[in-house]
Amino acid sequence: MRREIRPMTVPEIEKWYAEELAEAFAPAERKPLADILSLRAEGRYELLGLFNERDELLGYATIWRQPDGAGLVLLDYLGVSARLRNGGLGAELCAHLARRYGGQGLILESEAPVPGGSPAENELRRRRIAFYARNGFQPVYEMATCGMRWQAMLWGPPPRDLTAVMAAHRALYGPERTDVKVPLAPDEVPERPYWMKGN
Repeated sequence: MRREIRPMTVPEIEKWYAEELAEAFAPAERKPLADILSLRAEGRYELLGLFNERDELLGYATIWRQPDGAGLVLLDYLGVSARLRNGGLGAELCAHLARRYGGQGLILESEAPVPGGSPAENELRRRRIAFYARNGFQPVYEMATCGMRWQAMLWGPPPRDLTAVMAAHRALYGPERTDVKVPLAPDEVPERPYWMKGN
C-alpha cells in the first residue's frame, strides 16, 4: 500500500482537529484551532499527514518552529488513527521527522507519570515515553504546559549543557504563555493554559 507524508490542506486540518485530535488528546492539551491556523499562516507551524493511496489520513505530526524558522523545532502532536495504532506507523512518522528535522534540534513533550496518579494512566505515560525512546529521543528535563507536567525529550544525543536547548524551547511559546515552565522544578505545580482559565 502506497503511503505519503505531506502537508495537510485547511479542510484536512479542520477534519483532523475535530476527529483525530479530539479523540487522542484531552481538552487541556489541544490548542485552539484558530491559534494553530494563525501559527501556520505565520509560517511557524507545519501540519503533516500520513496518507494512503485513497487520501485517507493514517497518522499525523505537527511541527512548531521559532519565529525566524531556525534552530530548535517542537514535535507538538504525533498520532496515528485509532484503528491503525500499534502497527508501526508512529515509528514511520518518527523516522521521517528525524531525517527532516533531527539536524536542527527536534524536541517533544510526553506527559510525565504523576506521583499518586491513576496506575493505568501512569502506565500509559510510561509506555509513550518508552515509544519515543525506542525511536531515538532522549529524556532531558521535565517542563510544564497546558496545566500538566511533561517529560521533554530531544532526538539524538543531548548536549552536556542544556541551557540553550531550554531557552529555545521556552522561546517557542512566547512570553505571554505563563503556563509554560522550562524546566519545571519537582515541587512546582503546573498552571492551567490560557484557553481553560475561565473554566
